[in-house]
Amino acid sequence: MGKGGGCVPSKKKKPSSLTTTTGDGPGIDDNNATGNAPIQIDDDRTTATNTAGTTTPAITTTSSAAAAAKISSPLKIFVVFYSMYGHVESLAKRMKKGVDSVEGVEATLYRVPETLSQEVVDQMKAPAKDFEIPEITAAELAAADGFLFGFPTRYGCMAAQMKAFFDSTGSLWKEQSLAGKPAGFFVSTGTQGGGQETTAWTAITQLVHHGMLFVPIGYTFGAGMFKMDSIRGGSPYGAGVFAGDGSREATETELALAEHQGNYMAAIVKRLAQP
Repeated sequence: MGKGGGCVPSKKKKPSSLTTTTGDGPGIDDNNATGNAPIQIDDDRTTATNTAGTTTPAITTTSSAAAAAKISSPLKIFVVFYSMYGHVESLAKRMKKGVDSVEGVEATLYRVPETLSQEVVDQMKAPAKDFEIPEITAAELAAADGFLFGFPTRYGCMAAQMKAFFDSTGSLWKEQSLAGKPAGFFVSTGTQGGGQETTAWTAITQLVHHGMLFVPIGYTFGAGMFKMDSIRGGSPYGAGVFAGDGSREATETELALAEHQGNYMAAIVKRLAQP
C-alpha cells in the first residue's frame, strides 16, 4: 500500500453486480432500478445447526407476494424516545414529519416509561408530559419496520430510562424478533462536548445484540452539516440538540436535521421492504 493508496484488488476477482443505490429520499439515487435486485436467501431454512449440534433461530425471509402485500399497507417507523425537559421530544415530533413525508411510510411517536418517582420528577422541575404520546412496551416493538430512538445523554451514554427500556427487551432478543430491522438514534446534550457522538455510539451495542441494522445519517444533510455560523447539535450519527441549562430550545437548523433524518430513515425502510 503506497502513500494515499488503498489495497490493490485481485485481477481474478469478478466485479460485483450488486449496487448500493437507493431511492425515495435526499441524497439517494434511484435511477438505476435494474441493479437493485435483493440478495437471494434460501426461504426453506427455519433453523440452523451449528457444529456443536444445537439449533439456533434462523433469519426468515418473506416471499415476493407477501412482501408486495406488506408494501401496499403503510410501513411503520416507531419514533421511541425519552425526554425529561422536552428537547428530545421536539426533535421526535419534527422527525415524524420527515417520515410521514415519504409515501407509503408512517411514523408513530412513543415515549418509554419513566423510572423516577413523580416526587423526584417534580423536584427536578420537569414540565408535564404530552399524554397524547403513549408509553410503549417492549412487546410492541415487534410490529415496527424500523426505529428511531431518541434520548438525552448521561455522561456520554443514554439516559437510564432508555437503558431500562432496552433491558426489558429480553424476550425479543431471545427470539431475535428485531433482527434485520433498521434503527437510528438522535440525542440531546447539555454542552458542545457533552456527547453528541458518543451518546449514539455507545448505544449501538443495544442494536448489535438484537441483530438490528444501525443507520447513521452521515453527511446526507448536505451544507447544513458544515455550517459554522451558529451552534448546532447533531452529527453523522444522527440529529441532536444542545439543551444548555435546560432553557435553550432546539434551533430551526437542529429541527431541520431531525426532519431530514426522519425522511432519510423512511427512504431506507421503504427500500429494504421492496421485494
